[in-house]
Amino acid sequence: MADGGAVRRVEAGGSTTYWAPGQRILWRYRENAGPRFHIARPVTVVRDDEELLAVWLAPGTRCVKPVLADGTPLHAEPLESRYTKARTVQRDRWFGTGVLKLARPGEPWSVWLFWEPGWRFKNWYVNLEEPLARWAGGVDSEDHFLDICVYPDRSWGWRDEDEFAQAQRDGLMDARQAERVRAAGRSAVEVIRAWGAPFSDGWQHWRPDPSWSVPSLPEDWDRMPVYTAS
Repeated sequence: MADGGAVRRVEAGGSTTYWAPGQRILWRYRENAGPRFHIARPVTVVRDDEELLAVWLAPGTRCVKPVLADGTPLHAEPLESRYTKARTVQRDRWFGTGVLKLARPGEPWSVWLFWEPGWRFKNWYVNLEEPLARWAGGVDSEDHFLDICVYPDRSWGWRDEDEFAQAQRDGLMDARQAERVRAAGRSAVEVIRAWGAPFSDGWQHWRPDPSWSVPSLPEDWDRMPVYTAS
C-alpha cells in the first residue's frame, strides 16, 4: 500500500526504510493469542525517522474491526463473554474526528491524540501494545488491553483495567506478559509525570495537510508481512 518516495537509511546492524510525509500505509493489530489480523487502518504518514513515526487516521477512513460472529459489536457484549465468543471481522468507517498516532521505535506503547469537532483538543491516549513491527506496507502490533488517558491539564488515569483483568482470566495473556504490560504502563506514567515527549512536543496544535485525501483500504489488507529492521 505504501506509495513511492521512501527514504532508506543504513544503520549499524541493518537498514530501515522511512516513509515520506504524505505516504499511505496500514496500521494493523493481530488478534490476541492468535496469528490473524483483526484491525487494519489505512493512515497517512506525517513524520517517520529514527525517533518517531507519526500518522494521521482521517475521518471516514474505511477500516477493518473485530465483531462477534453474529455481527454484534464487541462493546455490546458483556465483558465476561466478550473474549470467549467466536469472532469475525467487519469493514466499517472511522467515525468522528480523526486521530494522530505517535510511536517511537521499540517502545511498548503508542500515543494517540483526539480532538472534539472544531479542533478543540480532547486528550492524549496511551495505548499499551507490542512495539511496532515494520514491513513494506505499514506497521503491525498486538494490543495489550490496558491504557492510560492523559488530559490537557496533565492529569491522567488508567483505562480498561477491567478488560485487562478479563483477558488474563480468559487466557489471552499469561502472568509473565501481564507483568511486562504493567511495567510498560509504569514507564509510560513516568514519562507523563515528567511531561516528556511526545506530550511536551506541541502535537495538539498539529493539523493535517488539506491536500491529503482519505486513504483507501486495500483488498489484501490482511496479507502476511515480511518484517524489516525497526
